[in-house]
Amino acid sequence: MEALRPAQSLLRLSAPRRVPRPALISFCQCLHTSSSRCATPLPHPSVPGPPPETPTPAASDALDRVARKRKQAELLKQAQEIRTTPSKPKTVLQKRFWKDVSVKQTPDGLQVYLDSRPVRTPTKQILTLPPSKHQLATAIALEWDLLVSAQQALKSHYTPMTSLAARALDIEKVDAENKPNVRDDIVRMLMRYLTTDTLLCWAPERNIHDAPQDGASLRQLQMKVAQPIIAYLATHVWPGVEIKPILEPDSILPISQPDMTKEVVRGWLSGLPAFELAGLERAVLASKSLLVGVRLIHEWGEAFAQSRAAAAERGRFGIEEAAEASSVEVTWQTGQWGEVEDTHDVEKEDLRRQLGSVVVLVGGDSS
Repeated sequence: MEALRPAQSLLRLSAPRRVPRPALISFCQCLHTSSSRCATPLPHPSVPGPPPETPTPAASDALDRVARKRKQAELLKQAQEIRTTPSKPKTVLQKRFWKDVSVKQTPDGLQVYLDSRPVRTPTKQILTLPPSKHQLATAIALEWDLLVSAQQALKSHYTPMTSLAARALDIEKVDAENKPNVRDDIVRMLMRYLTTDTLLCWAPERNIHDAPQDGASLRQLQMKVAQPIIAYLATHVWPGVEIKPILEPDSILPISQPDMTKEVVRGWLSGLPAFELAGLERAVLASKSLLVGVRLIHEWGEAFAQSRAAAAERGRFGIEEAAEASSVEVTWQTGQWGEVEDTHDVEKEDLRRQLGSVVVLVGGDSS
């Protein structure tokens, strides 16, 4: 019992309600010896004013943006040449082994030659184009003439037309060998885009988050662009086929197309020639719209030269029309809230570049 008394006394001392206030103050003062300093408030340098005005989209000059982008591209190219092209190349791939690029007419078709060597596909076959595709052969020769090293030839983004033509030739080879796997995979992928086609995804009539506007709504603009394309396809490409919008005016749940429409579209895609199928694949991946891609292919494809004669009264559907039809919502949103530099403008030009490569691929002397 005597041994427990010091512990009990310690517990009594540690209880806050039993410690006298002077003893607590002296206990706290022994923790440090520095004197207390009070904060000195400083006067505010300036009085805040009213909030800034709402940002408004400013119209930018297209020529100024092109000049600025061109200057930036030249600086990036110079920096890349300094990094990748030393005074003495370390490997064979870092230098260009050809001087002249030419297009030759052979009994098999058009071929692109690097001096005396023909350009080959990734499968080591000679890149041979149909005799009617002089524009495609010239575009391939031009992009090989712009290369500065053999190492760039190994990257597909330096040779986009060569890669696209090789894709068409691979499809043609697989078709000749009766191996429908590649074609079936492409058709299956294209049919999935019909379910969520950009041209058919019309916005609701009004949205509480939309900015106040005096002109037409987004849905009205989408309908104005989509209806002529749908009418053309239902008349000249898939006669009698019903193409319905995916979204109702007050719903966000997609609506599937009729079964007959799917069967007709699937059969038409399965019968496309190799170059038209490869071009349609590129156009759909770029525009996210099967209908826009089909309209562009039917307008410029060499295989549809005769069927276009029956639709001579329609206007020409080119790269600009296809790009605008597939980006109505983006154009409307940037008109409301402004354009993000180095994002929207780059995507806009890249879309037109890819659609332009499709036109060059499927076109021919009879287009």
